This record gives sequence, C-alpha cells and structure tokens, in this order.
Amino acid sequence: MSEVLVSHNIRGSHRQILKEIFSGMAEVNFLPETAKEDRIKVIERAEVIISWDPVRELSAEELMQAGRVRLIQLITAGAEHLRFELLPSGAVIASNPGAFSEPMAEHILGMAFALAKRLCVNHAKLRQGKFDQRTNNRDLRGAVFGVLGFGGIGQAAARLMRAVGLSIFAINSSGQTGETVDFIGTLDDLDFLLQQSDVFLVSIPLTLRTRGLIGARELAVMKPDAILINVARGAIIDEESLYRHLAQNPGFSAGIDAWWAEPSMGGGFKVNYPFFDLPNFLGSPHNSSITAGTMAKAIRLAAQNAADFLSGEKVRGIVKKEDYVKG
Repeated sequence: MSEVLVSHNIRGSHRQILKEIFSGMAEVNFLPETAKEDRIKVIERAEVIISWDPVRELSAEELMQAGRVRLIQLITAGAEHLRFELLPSGAVIASNPGAFSEPMAEHILGMAFALAKRLCVNHAKLRQGKFDQRTNNRDLRGAVFGVLGFGGIGQAAARLMRAVGLSIFAINSSGQTGETVDFIGTLDDLDFLLQQSDVFLVSIPLTLRTRGLIGARELAVMKPDAILINVARGAIIDEESLYRHLAQNPGFSAGIDAWWAEPSMGGGFKVNYPFFDLPNFLGSPHNSSITAGTMAKAIRLAAQNAADFLSGEKVRGIVKKEDYVKG
C-alpha cells in the first residue's frame, strides 16, 4: 500500500476527509504529530506529500530523505513561494487550482460593486453629515468584465458577473476555454483586454513572466474610469505605478486583496504609499478566500488530486518549474 505524508498541520474533521479519500488506497501519516525520532522513517517511505509549504514544514535534511516521493501536492493554489532547489528533483508538483474560487468570486463581485456604487465614499460622507445625492453612482450592467488569468477563480467570478449583466473578456495560457465568454485570448492580447475592460480582474499566478506585468504603461492604456481588482499576488502590479495612477486619475479605482508585503511573507503588512488616503481605493487583508468551509474544500480537492495521481489518472494543476525559476 502507498504511503501519503501530510506535513501541514491538519486537525479534526479535515483529517477524516483525508482518511476517507485514501481509504483502501494509501496509509496516511501526519508529520506534525510524528515523534522526532520517527520523522525520517515516515518521510523515507512517503510517495506523496500533501503540504502548504514543504520547505517550512520539513527541514532541508528531511527533504533530502524524501527519495521515494513522486508527488508533492499543495493545498494552496499558488506556487510562487516554493524553493524548487530544495524539493526532490524527480517529484511532480501540483498546486490546487479552484480550491478557493467560490468565496473569492463573491469577494471580487463585492469589491467591484462597492467601488462602482461608491459605498465606502458615501458612508464616509454620511459620517461627516454630508448627504450627497448629486454625485452619480455607476451602472455595471452592460459593462465589460476583463479577466487576466481565466482559471478557477477567474471563471467563478465571470459566472457571477455574467449573471448580473456584464460581458466577459478573458485571457488564459491557451486562448481557449469551454466557458461562455465574449472574448478569449492569451497574454499577447493584454493591451486589448486592458483597453476594453470596465472592471479588470487580476487572478493570474505570479510567475517570472507576470511579476510586474501591470505597470504605468498598462494602467495608462485602461479606461479612465476603470475598476481594477487584484486577488492574485501584489507583485503582479507595480505598487508605485498603481498609487500614482489612482492619485492622478480620481475616476479610476482599485480594490486590492493581495499586497506587496504581507505577514505570510516573513514580515509585517505595509504599504509604501498612502493608498488609504485615497477615496478611490478599497482594501481587504488578503482574506477573500477565508470563509467557513473553505479549508475543508481545499483539503478535499488536494487529496482527491493526489488520489488520482496514485490511481494513474489525470492530475490537475501541475506546476512547471521553468515558470518560476530562471535558467
């Protein structure tokens, strides 16, 4: 029987999900509760590691003992945090696409409409005793929802946006999709997408190609009253360029859930420019995916993907090292 090693600290009912999926297929070991003297033994036997961040959850020495590992299955959808040089060279690495897409899609819709309807601005005015019925809100029905990164998150958001009357223009890696869209292209079509979008969503992975992808030139291409939303990674957008564009173009607005410096990156949360002084800016603490039940779904999808791998079936979300590491 195969052995699956779970290095992330998973407890309670989430463990039952793993045991259920691998029942009769693989023995499941939980590394955080394994005695120190037994850790190397279970690592040496493992064929699959299920992890959030393997380099944080296993030491470099322990990873060197993972010679039998054929799959490293991530619970998270992103892979930019991985240190590929420390991982077993022969192992397939799979992310967890779509694991958090539904709550994130609702968050995206909420941000877009909060900015379009100027909810935070009007709330602040009311607190000051100002009853502003002169400044128009904005209709989004009939507008274009542009999606940079049409994976699980982008597709889920597009379904919600289409339901309230927006057209869907999108970019993915292939330029093809089975989803209902009004336009589908690749990164070669980025300028066209920027020009057409009334609401522009960044939901593309952070890779070598997408780091700093949206800068001053790209922002200048967008409509003067466009709404930009980033739920992917902060580094995809140049921070200074975004701040200056917002400050100089009050009709333009942005909703940011993914930041340039976050606690999970090893430091604290900070911004280098006074975004929160701007009325056309809305932020959230990278919590678009955090709702009750989200982690259970993510663990189930990750475990099922690993089970499919062990059964010789197609695996979702295979990570290409060359997308993240130069040379």
